[in-house]
Amino acid sequence: MRDKWAGYKFISPWLIGVLLFTAFPMIFAAYISLTDWPILGSSRFIGLANFKEIFTDKEFYQSLMVTARYAVLAVPIGIISSFIMALLMNFKIKGVSIYRTIYYLPAVVSGVAVAVIWRWILNPNYGVVNMMLGWIGVQGPNWLGDPNWVLPSYLLIAIWGSGSAILTYIVGLKDISNELYEAATIDGAGFFKKLTKITIPLMTPILYYNLIMGIVAAFRKFTDAYIIGGAGNEGRFYMVNLYENAFSYYRMGYATALAWVLFIIILSLTLLINKSSKKWMYGG
Repeated sequence: MRDKWAGYKFISPWLIGVLLFTAFPMIFAAYISLTDWPILGSSRFIGLANFKEIFTDKEFYQSLMVTARYAVLAVPIGIISSFIMALLMNFKIKGVSIYRTIYYLPAVVSGVAVAVIWRWILNPNYGVVNMMLGWIGVQGPNWLGDPNWVLPSYLLIAIWGSGSAILTYIVGLKDISNELYEAATIDGAGFFKKLTKITIPLMTPILYYNLIMGIVAAFRKFTDAYIIGGAGNEGRFYMVNLYENAFSYYRMGYATALAWVLFIIILSLTLLINKSSKKWMYGG
């Protein structure tokens, strides 16, 4: 018993932190979702009325659809592009560390600054993208002013900001034993054979991690979406809808209910991927 109590004493700072900053906020958020709380006034308990309203709210379905379309495209595109870049930067070439630093920079730059810069880059009149397209005789689209081009605009931003995933891939590639590649070379395997039979199977745990993190990030997309926006509500992502309900319409109870619905969606997708990972992940 003394040893057990000693162990509890050592982990007590962590336990206190979990209770104060995780457990209590979640319990309080569950209560808020059952109230009508205008922030500035007193709250009123209304039971499951917020959740019933969510599933009859057109803005909920519209923002969820915008976010889901983005996630379906941005997550695989980000995984594939960052994995390819990691493969290229895994070669021993001069100055490779500089390229790694450049590609990782978007992960540490302020989200607000990134949004402002991309709003300028995608400007249809004086933006860099349309200017470069004009050099080759292509008329650039109205990226954020045309509803059909809002999603491609955000996909460009997602590809540009996939540097943090590149770092994890490089670490995983460095961990693969060279003896496996040497044995495959002796057996006559080429680059693509090594890639499909050695590299990708052994990298599936990293792919799994980046898939989960990519889905979470896609459904929690907020900063650049809130600042950049998009025509026809195509830039109104789920988190933007949640934020506006909380701090523009002062409906904190309803916004908290939206947050719980988002939590359930992400949790369900995570459990689904976790269950399917046993069939495709190495060591799963």
